[in-house]
Order: sequence, then structure tokens, then C-alpha cells
Amino acid sequence: MIDKFDKIEWNDKTYDAFLHYLIKLEDEEYRKFHSSLVQNTRYKIIGIRVPTLRKIASGIAKTNIEDFLDCAGDTYYEEVFIQGIVISYIKDEKSFYSHMKKYVKKIDNWALCDSFCNSIKIVKDYEGKYFKEAMKLALDKDEFVSRAGIVIILNHFIDRNNLNRIFDMLNQMKSDKFYVNMAQAWLISEMYIKYPGMTKEFLKSNNLNDFTQNKAISKIKESFRANEEEKKLLNDFKRNREEKSDKTIESRKKEREK
Repeated sequence: MIDKFDKIEWNDKTYDAFLHYLIKLEDEEYRKFHSSLVQNTRYKIIGIRVPTLRKIASGIAKTNIEDFLDCAGDTYYEEVFIQGIVISYIKDEKSFYSHMKKYVKKIDNWALCDSFCNSIKIVKDYEGKYFKEAMKLALDKDEFVSRAGIVIILNHFIDRNNLNRIFDMLNQMKSDKFYVNMAQAWLISEMYIKYPGMTKEFLKSNNLNDFTQNKAISKIKESFRANEEEKKLLNDFKRNREEKSDKTIESRKKEREK
């Protein structure tokens, strides 16, 4: 049975059987729900819940990963999702790096991005290399390559020794892409929770656009990890063009989704 993933030898025939297995798992209601969250993806969405996809990826990781990835296609959202999780199981760093570089170019939505980036634990074992790589990705002009870099930093590299370099990177970014700006705000909020003093100084003076500045503050204020006194003080750093900026960036997002 293809769903058991026992001793599978990956080739075009077994991979085709794997795709048919995924299609049989379709949950129409979930497909509709998830499609409303992941808009404008170029991949067809079958409708399979994340725990199931992760369980399938875990089984595939026990087979020959390289053979699986050699066969892997990119028709369905779920098969691309599984590829990302399978890549996170690779133990050989050189192989992981090669597949990671290819995979980030397949990412075209926040869900594929975030699930992959929070799963790749191997990057912590090679911090010097992958912190630098994530910083490079973050400055990429592609919306989701850039988001991938930011989310990798957010999940794995928020450390006092890295803060100033992260702040410098954020100041270099000139993106008005919705999912990039949201990731920037998320990163800043996480840095504030861990290092409030240094992050507060950054919020006082930076090159962020108004939307990202205000969204970062909103995210900090939404967190139960920041106390009420700190949340009130953060209001001093909000930009008064928030409403205009929010509407502008939301309108751009809606235009892309048409």
C-alpha cells in the first residue's frame, strides 16, 4: 500500500500512485476553507489537513529521500508541501542546502513558506552559514523568497548577537509586498518579546514603511508576553498615517488576488 510507505522504491510509477493516493484523501470542505486562506497559488489544492501531510512526509523520509525528490512534481499544493517537510528531514548538510535552494523558488504562498521554514532544524547546526543565507534570502525581490528568509530568521536565529545585523537588514528592505511586510512585523514582535530594550530603540528610529512599523507594534500589543505598561509606551512609536498605509497595502493585496 502506497500509504504505508514501507520499502517504496521511488520511480515514475510509484510517484504516480502516490499522487493518486493523495487525491483520494480529498476533503472538499477543507479544500474550500484552505483555498480561501491560500489565494493566488499556482498549485491545485486537493484539501488535506496539515497533520496528515506531515505524517505522510515523515513516512516518506524513511525511504530514499533523494529518489523521492528526483521524482517529485509540482502540480498539487499538497505534494509541494510534503516536499518541503521531507527536505527538513535530510541529515546531510550539503544535500539539504542544495534542495533548500531549489525549494524556496517553489514557494508562492505563506503556508508553504512558514511550514517549511519552521521545520528545517538542521540550520541551527550550521548557524554561520544559514543565518547569512537567510539574510540574503530576506533581501530578495521575490515576495515569498524574501518572506522565507525572514521566517527562517524568526524561527531559528533571534539571538542577541544577531540583533544589530537583523536591524540593519530590516532597514535595507524597501518592499511594499504584503506578505513580506507582515513577516517583518512578525519578526520585530518576536525580537521585542525576547529583547525589548534593543528592539524598542529600533522602533524609535528606522526605515520601515508605516504599515510595517504599525503592524509590528500591533503584534507586540496582541501578545500576552508583553505587559500592559510596555504596550501603552509603544503607542508613542506608532505612525499617524496607519489607516492610509493599511488601506494602501490591503488594496494592493486584493488587486493581486483578482
